[in-house]
Amino acid sequence: MIPLKFQPVFQTRIWGGQRLRKVLAKSPPANLDGQPVGESWELADLPAGTVKADSAGAAADGSLSSLIANGPLKGKTLAEAIRLHGAAITGSAPLNHGRFPLLIKFLDAQQDLSVQVHPDAAYVAKHPEAHLKSESWYILHADHGAKVYKGVKPGVTREVFRAALEKGEVEPLLNAIPVKAGDCHYLASGTVHALGAGILAAEVQTPSDTTFRVFDWNRLGPDGKARALHVEQAMDVIDFAPVRPTVALAAGRLVECEFFTLDRRSVASGQEIAIAGGEPLVWIITSGQGVITCDDGGPTAFTKGDTLLIPAAIKNPKLRPVADTAWLEAAIPTPANAM
Repeated sequence: MIPLKFQPVFQTRIWGGQRLRKVLAKSPPANLDGQPVGESWELADLPAGTVKADSAGAAADGSLSSLIANGPLKGKTLAEAIRLHGAAITGSAPLNHGRFPLLIKFLDAQQDLSVQVHPDAAYVAKHPEAHLKSESWYILHADHGAKVYKGVKPGVTREVFRAALEKGEVEPLLNAIPVKAGDCHYLASGTVHALGAGILAAEVQTPSDTTFRVFDWNRLGPDGKARALHVEQAMDVIDFAPVRPTVALAAGRLVECEFFTLDRRSVASGQEIAIAGGEPLVWIITSGQGVITCDDGGPTAFTKGDTLLIPAAIKNPKLRPVADTAWLEAAIPTPANAM
């Protein structure tokens, strides 16, 4: 087993921009030239019936699994690789219908995203077409004055929120939080939220493409019509309790929830470090470049903007940076180390 790299799947979005190209050196296909690319799905392994009609890259059955871009497994999907090698890739991580249980994206918000919410476990249990989604945003770039919207203000009730929707005046009811590069926000399912304009973010989430848009800033889509909203579904899901305060975690730890942990790590150029094995890790490279060596194959090079899956059974992996390097490390709680 060697570290796995993947072919990104690019999504055009009305709110997207050009930072994936300019900041992360991503290369969307030529047919997307000039179009607003809002998302790059870096690592995806979504089961059948999961991917929405307005998301690109899905198979006919509504599944989407990233194509491996390097090594002996090049050209196979992550789903195929897991079927072939099982625990050598996934260790003891609990899978999602036999699929890898994380979805990794980059988001480029040239405009505000819609105000939206994702379903929780209780909703999903009653609506099998929906898929639970909890997520985190790590801010890679933020224009001056950029903000995210996260939860409703104290005292906002379901009735107050519904009345504001009817008037098209929702923003005053939302918590607007200024952000800068390096900030991280966890958004549990049920949290009404929106990524604000001028932000480039890395997103780590549960493998779901279910989004309920509740308000879209009264804007029109490319066809001159208002985009579809999902008000009734959203109202069934939104948690109107105050947003829980951010809890101080161990040094480097950004998120700790039942679905994943997220840590910020860095190493100076010229230092070689061992990488913990035994369980899968996902690395999102936020700066620098280098190689990962192991006993199973040649070095795997990486640079800023790359996402790598380090398999559980990799032998003697080591990181050799050729420049000061920083990355986000996502891990999956297992039965032995569950939160």
